[in-house]
Amino acid sequence: MKNYVQNGDTVGLPAPYAVNSGEGALIGSLFGVALAKYANGDPKAQWRTVGVVSLPKTSAQAWTPGQKVYWDATNKVATSTATGNTLIGAATAVAANPSATGEVRLNGVAV
Repeated sequence: MKNYVQNGDTVGLPAPYAVNSGEGALIGSLFGVALAKYANGDPKAQWRTVGVVSLPKTSAQAWTPGQKVYWDATNKVATSTATGNTLIGAATAVAANPSATGEVRLNGVAV
C-alpha cells in the first residue's frame, strides 16, 4: 500500500503550549499525551493518542471503570464532567474522591 503514512498510536503535531513529558493537551480536536518536554509551538512535538495513561484529574471526583472521561482544557486535567469539556476516553480503574490521578484509555479519535 503506497498511501500508508503511520499507525497513529503517536502523531507529530505542534505543541499548543509548553508541556512536560506525560502531560496532556488538546491539539485542535485531537487529544494526546506528550512523549517528552516541548516548548509552546514546537513543530516536532510527539503525542500518544491511544493506550492507557495516568492523567491528573479533578480531585473531588470518584471514577468507575468504563466511565467516560473528558479533558478540561482550562485546568488541564481529566474530568468526568461533560459540559464544556472534550471526550478523550474512558476510565480503566477506580479513582477515589479525592485522588490526584486516574487511569484513562484514550480514544484516539478526533472529536
